[in-house]
Amino acid sequence: MIILAYILSGFSLLMGIILLIPQPKFPLSFWFFFPKLPAGALSPYWAVIGAVGAIIGGISGVYWAVLIGIIGAGIMIWYVWRCSREHKGFEDAFGAGWSDQISPEQSRNMVQKRWTWFLKMKTSPEPIWERDVPFWTIPDTDRELLCDIWRPTNGNSSGLAVIYIHGGGWFIWDKDYYTRPFFRHLVAQGYTVMDVSYRLCPEVDFLGMIGDVKRAIAWMKANASTYGVDPKKIVIAGASAGGHLAQMAGYSSGHPKLTPEEFQNTDLSVCGIISYYGFTDLMAMWQHMNLEKIENPPPAPIGENLGPQAGMKYFGRMDIFLGGWPEDAPQMFDLASPISHVHPDNPPTLLLQGEQDIFCPPDASRAHFKKLVESDVPAINVIFPYTNHAFDLLLPQISPAAQAAQYDVDRFLAFLSNKV
Repeated sequence: MIILAYILSGFSLLMGIILLIPQPKFPLSFWFFFPKLPAGALSPYWAVIGAVGAIIGGISGVYWAVLIGIIGAGIMIWYVWRCSREHKGFEDAFGAGWSDQISPEQSRNMVQKRWTWFLKMKTSPEPIWERDVPFWTIPDTDRELLCDIWRPTNGNSSGLAVIYIHGGGWFIWDKDYYTRPFFRHLVAQGYTVMDVSYRLCPEVDFLGMIGDVKRAIAWMKANASTYGVDPKKIVIAGASAGGHLAQMAGYSSGHPKLTPEEFQNTDLSVCGIISYYGFTDLMAMWQHMNLEKIENPPPAPIGENLGPQAGMKYFGRMDIFLGGWPEDAPQMFDLASPISHVHPDNPPTLLLQGEQDIFCPPDASRAHFKKLVESDVPAINVIFPYTNHAFDLLLPQISPAAQAAQYDVDRFLAFLSNKV
């Protein structure tokens, strides 16, 4: 019993220390990422383990185990409270009566609390899932860019569509990557979801990716009636690199350099943007990650389709993604940064990220949010303390940050579906 008390209490405190320890500079921070993610995601249960260890220690008369368990449990309880406490972001962005826009019927299908022991998201009735729907054919080839369409059954559509852009640092991954529960939950609220597969580096650079995202927007607008979507009710969302591309597409709908030639005179506007830990300032990201220019890098096969995972060989090659390093092409870092495209006509924006994000600097998000507010753009910036990148991917049914983020996403979409 004594050994068990020390093991349980000690493990709870260890997870608490891992959670609170300051993030070192990249690349060392990359190795802290793996233990920090479960430390935060499982924090409620580390708290229980610490409490149990303290109780066993008290019964056994091992008071050091009691103290250790109380401290470990206390850290985790404090973290859960910090992540799940209410904020005034919606009121500041949309006004005091913002929640009156959401109907009781919509509310029933949303996450009801900012955190609970195990989140059971609304996922019924079973959605219609159309896989590998082509939305563009690359000129002079027979290769099609594909998407998955998730939509409600029985015509139970709110008229709002969410176009989702996956993450992966611009070089790896693909659609349908740890997103199915999220999409099922959105469809249960009456939303149609378009999960986009876009070309990656080194096949294309930043401009090619933005072009693909805007082609997805144009396709959804053109096919809106087929899916029961109002073309004025399209929200673009994404995580990490996908959050960056979502912001860029949403903020630059008419930008001549960032819009494919065939859509220069097409309405590519969206009614809202959701960014999960998306990059807002690429120069700030470069400095935050402590990156350095690679001298005489090996050439990359630009223009060749290597597949969604093969880009790992070239991962981090900003000379491929932007056509140069910061000292060589600062104008491209500026052009590719959402903060450079803030103006009063930007759509409402929801920013979600962790304070200890190893890739996306929180200060850059704060600066971006400040610029949005100063431009009178309705914006909400939620930064979860002691929380890392990709916090929504590990056990989102338990993670306090992931649950609180879903709570905000539900209300953001519900508000926009009625406001537009």
